[in-house]
Amino acid sequence: MKTILVAFDFSKNALHTLEYALFYANWLKTGIHLVWVDNTNTPEHIMNIEQALRIETKKYFDEIVAKYAPQLKHGKLEIHLRKGKVYTEVAMLARQINATVIFAGTHGVSGYERYWIGSNAYRIVTSAPCPVITVRSDYQFGGKLKRILVPIDSSAESRQKLPFTAELAQNFGAEIHLLLLYTSPLRVIRSRMKASADEAEKCLIERKIKFKLIEVEAEKLVPAILSYSDEIEADLIAIMTEQSASAGAMFLGPFAQQIVNNALIPVVSVQTSIQN
Repeated sequence: MKTILVAFDFSKNALHTLEYALFYANWLKTGIHLVWVDNTNTPEHIMNIEQALRIETKKYFDEIVAKYAPQLKHGKLEIHLRKGKVYTEVAMLARQINATVIFAGTHGVSGYERYWIGSNAYRIVTSAPCPVITVRSDYQFGGKLKRILVPIDSSAESRQKLPFTAELAQNFGAEIHLLLLYTSPLRVIRSRMKASADEAEKCLIERKIKFKLIEVEAEKLVPAILSYSDEIEADLIAIMTEQSASAGAMFLGPFAQQIVNNALIPVVSVQTSIQN
């Protein structure tokens, strides 16, 4: 876990996300790649990205490097300037530098919009070739990563988030909480979910990672996940991002959007590699 990419858009939340990524970089002894994408419609042959950057924008980047590069204990703060669609360019750069994880800021919203995250953040999460950690603008970071919450369902996709999450736990010495939420009275579904949890336990035991398995009866998934997250003062929630056609894949698709948007803490979204 050595290559960190931060999506940047000049907002206060972007700076907040960069500061959060610095914690990971220093702990993992690596540098940071910072990418900004010019998504204006100016034709490239008339005005390329270097020309499009106004003097104050260039100065702002210089100020960012001057302020944050010295805070990196290992590696460098590398700036990448791209032109095009934000999520496409971020994903493309992630592949080019073989990024291990992408950090992107998002905003908590209220009312009827509460189940949706910003379009750029959403598209980065769903198009990225690696896990994405989304960070809310109002998240108060305490400088630690001690407890990681991992909801478990009955799908094979759900288990795919465990290797990355386990690696995080190993690197930071964190404890993993496996949360098994039963929402169905059907024994076949419940047995499948328990089997998934048993496999997860085996994986964590083999890696010698401290963990807890919690089994809860719940009517509503997202409130139950967020409630337990608050109860244990979790520092990170790990989820999958793509909707599955398999039975019991309850933490994918729209549920992922709800968790990302409503969680007060960062959420790491891991893409499924299984085709349905």
